[in-house]
Amino acid sequence: MSYTVRYAKREDSPGVVNLLLALAKFEHLDPPDNGSRRRIINDIFSKKLVKLFVAVDDDSGKLVGYALYFYTYSSFLARPTLYLEDIFVLEEHRRRGVGRDLFISCVREAEKNGCGRMEWAVLTWNEKAIHFYEKLGAKRLDDWFYYRLSDENLKILSRKNEKEKDPMFRQ
Repeated sequence: MSYTVRYAKREDSPGVVNLLLALAKFEHLDPPDNGSRRRIINDIFSKKLVKLFVAVDDDSGKLVGYALYFYTYSSFLARPTLYLEDIFVLEEHRRRGVGRDLFISCVREAEKNGCGRMEWAVLTWNEKAIHFYEKLGAKRLDDWFYYRLSDENLKILSRKNEKEKDPMFRQ
């Protein structure tokens, strides 16, 4: 199989959604609902909040993998950081270099944009991915923990702090 890695185009949207659904299945997660599907396509192609590389089978034109990324910023390096949110290849297309080429596309993008580093998270049970990254020279960070506030927690905390600052709610 030959394939091409390129920036995603809006017409790739149905294939992108199919890959997201396949990733959810692989990670044993609930798939994105219809609203989430519309938002991610809008965030990629209209708002340009995130960027996307796709791997395309040259024979069929089918999307077989993707890498979704965005930029954060390092205050100590005073440079951007490319954050790789997702990298995924359909199972039947793995072990052919597709994932490596998607990853290297992100590396080149980070270098092109003056990034001081590239970061991502890996599920602890995904030993193949861990081996892949470490083989490329990536180092696992042992001195950092990732934290998350869910959508529901964001709303609760935001409302709580609004009430605390509002004199009407102070006692």
